[in-house]
Amino acid sequence: MDWDSKRVLVTGSSGVIGRVLVDLLSQRDAEILSVDKESDSTIEPEVNHIQVDLSREVPSELRDFDPHVVMHLAAEFERTSERPGYWKVSFDNNPLLSNKLLRTLEGASSLETYVFASSYLIYDSSLYTDVSGVYSIHEDDRISPRNMVGVGKYYTEKEISFASNTSDKFRSVLPRIYRVYGRGSRDVISRWIRSAIREEPIEVYGESNQFDYVFAGDVAEGLMRLAEAENASGVVNLATGRGQSISKVVAILKDIFPNLEVETVENSHPVESSEADMCRFKELTDWCPSTDLEEGIRKVVQFERSQINYSGA
Repeated sequence: MDWDSKRVLVTGSSGVIGRVLVDLLSQRDAEILSVDKESDSTIEPEVNHIQVDLSREVPSELRDFDPHVVMHLAAEFERTSERPGYWKVSFDNNPLLSNKLLRTLEGASSLETYVFASSYLIYDSSLYTDVSGVYSIHEDDRISPRNMVGVGKYYTEKEISFASNTSDKFRSVLPRIYRVYGRGSRDVISRWIRSAIREEPIEVYGESNQFDYVFAGDVAEGLMRLAEAENASGVVNLATGRGQSISKVVAILKDIFPNLEVETVENSHPVESSEADMCRFKELTDWCPSTDLEEGIRKVVQFERSQINYSGA
């Protein structure tokens, strides 16, 4: 795909993946419309950025932009357990937002590819919790969304697929993304790093849990490669294909911060041991996310330290 001939709409552009994605698209000379409910001073001046809450309003500029490619990342997540009443927040900012966006764009004359950032939380968690070894989740595995985020993602997958299949005008790609961490994120690794820099103890739940941690920069690159792969459509896992334990994350942090104090908290939740089966992704893109966990963590540490130095804290 020649990105310099493409108009690309990126929603959720101020998020940990969206920021990197906008940068990559800029480097490849795509014409970008960046949309997020947050302002973002890091976006380059040549990138057209609209600050708007898409759950409330989808401005006509999005339709008038007439994108060739949509990268739909905008979403709302709860980072730990979902609080009472979260179902309302989740509905507004996940399926409702996505429905409004699709209604606005499905008639766009130039639309070729619609990439929706979905989640592995759609899969049946009994496949990969309290199991021996690490379970490699395949795209054809059982579906049983484990929380409201998973429910919303699954509904939107079905809605976009239906619109794509019945209109026969655009291709839909539905990457199910695993445990993302990165620069400026709210993920647990980034929170621990910020605490470590402040010389505060970190609270660790369930060190034996194993997750497929994937660096946000690799996710952004992966989304672009899926958009470029003309035969890519439907559900595709997007991660590293390697489950790694929380204890390994903690060990890396202790190596970087020798005086790090770790407070282990009792946890009654089932133990997760998951990783992505990446065969389909590799077949489609001839590529795979390659940022090593330690390398990625050190990049986040460097970023967080630079933010402290920048702010003068």
